[in-house]
Amino acid sequence: MNKLRKTLFIVLTLSLVLLVGCAGDNSKPPALDTPETQTAGVAPDQDGASSAPTPSDQGETAPIFITFEGTDLDGNTVSQEIFSQSKLTMVNVWATYCGPCLSEMPGLSELAAEYDPAEFQLIGIVSDVMEGEDQSLVESLIQETGADYLHLLANDSIGQAILSSVSGVPTTFFFDGEGAYLGGVVGSAEKEKWEEIIHGLLEEM
Repeated sequence: MNKLRKTLFIVLTLSLVLLVGCAGDNSKPPALDTPETQTAGVAPDQDGASSAPTPSDQGETAPIFITFEGTDLDGNTVSQEIFSQSKLTMVNVWATYCGPCLSEMPGLSELAAEYDPAEFQLIGIVSDVMEGEDQSLVESLIQETGADYLHLLANDSIGQAILSSVSGVPTTFFFDGEGAYLGGVVGSAEKEKWEEIIHGLLEEM
């Protein structure tokens, strides 16, 4: 696991020059499931890239796991158990107002279709639309961008576990098949750059 995290650190560091997002600053590791965690706001008013957390490469560190429960656009319940369905899960947090988010979604859809789901899966989280709210805009944007992979709507559980760690969108997190957090990036990237990251992670697994 430590070697895998070091690989992620190197790959993500090399990727940062190409990243563009709707807000700056750094993201943090997804929050542990504690009552003190609060949902962070996502600012839409800045362009630019910034790095997300990279696990320390100094000795073994305890893995970070999250727990959450949400619903997809069809009302189906999804929890952290979904991570066990694939060796590597990419969680892409986006917003309906975020141009860079929408721009990268066609490439993300292609990625999701190219991999065996048992090897790699992609999950989108809509950060600015809550469960129970009108989701027609979300559905329209997904159709326009061809992003026909799984998407979850925001709720308190997802807010505490994941969105509280987001300072800008898009933010992307990676988890292994046991649900352990591997690292992440704030900002969008071209399909080829994501392929490089995903390939590097899968090679180490």
